[in-house]
Amino acid sequence: MAKAKIGIVTVSDRASAGVYEDISGKAIIDTLNDYLTSEWEPVYEVIPDEQDVIEATLIKMADEQECCLIVTTGGTGPAKRDVTPEATEAVCDRMMPGFGELMRAESLKFVPTAILSRQTAGLRDDTLIVNLPGKPKSIRECLDAVFPAIPYCIDLMEGPFLECNEEVIKPFRPKAK
Repeated sequence: MAKAKIGIVTVSDRASAGVYEDISGKAIIDTLNDYLTSEWEPVYEVIPDEQDVIEATLIKMADEQECCLIVTTGGTGPAKRDVTPEATEAVCDRMMPGFGELMRAESLKFVPTAILSRQTAGLRDDTLIVNLPGKPKSIRECLDAVFPAIPYCIDLMEGPFLECNEEVIKPFRPKAK
């Protein structure tokens, strides 16, 4: 079985400032390592909040590097520089609004400002792209909410079979009749 490639993209203007420790991208990698028992390979980038750069990165990871899943962090708020959802929508063939709805609903259990978040998700050919918030605690809360649907979504797109540590996260896959 081929190793799944999963893109992790941190969107932050601080990244181009020189000294920057990406705790958000590392939080995604740590969470995926907790969830997944199947082999996977991270394809990792830290990029600035520029829509054309975000779009080019998502296209490269989906089309050239053949990631079955791309998870972004950052750039989902209301600030003028927050353009990750726009970049995601621009490169996707179809949007998956349920992901953003569920992530906001989950985040509202913890902070009233979750309504300011614009996370979204979409499909580019055989790749699922999911936008997460920038804070590590919020990343885990949102992934805990939506990840149970991700392996089945990738199955439906004929991607690699993602096996999970069911003591940590239980993926939903319909039972065959």
